Amino acid sequence: MDQLEFPIIIRPFTEEDAEQVRLLFVRVNRLLAPPHMAEAFEQYIAVSLNEETGQISRYYGRRQGGFWVAVDGKKVVGMFGLEPSSSAGMELRRMYVDPEVRRRGIARQMLRFAEDECRKRSCPRIDLSTSELQREALSLYRASEYRLVREEVAVSPSNKTLGGGIRRFHFTKEL
Repeated sequence: MDQLEFPIIIRPFTEEDAEQVRLLFVRVNRLLAPPHMAEAFEQYIAVSLNEETGQISRYYGRRQGGFWVAVDGKKVVGMFGLEPSSSAGMELRRMYVDPEVRRRGIARQMLRFAEDECRKRSCPRIDLSTSELQREALSLYRASEYRLVREEVAVSPSNKTLGGGIRRFHFTKEL
């Protein structure tokens, strides 16, 4: 495991972060891919880069959302976005931590930041979803008092889900 050189800072995404964000997104999703689904993950990555992750400022700006990066010095070690899910809530999106620096509280720090951002925006609820492949994320959300509202098997791919029969868990938390 790499050591963190500096305290983690969470700040708004800038275009200078785009390449590191893209690389982190691709790397994490390739690591998540079960061998028999490698091709489906590559298609999901391509769609997501085209429709969202490859155009962060435009995507989140159009939706009155935001995107942030967690940085260690100049290195992006985490990322997440928020976009409205309803008039009373925001959806947490694309929360990823660099595998080399996991288990150091970065995800928990980003989650608290996202919750605080929702409060600043007068959004009393945060919604999110994750897949069965992301066991650590499931544990984090449960430990952080998120309530499971539904499970589904995602069949159709989009920029928000791989599809392919992977179970998704949808959570919410009143702030």
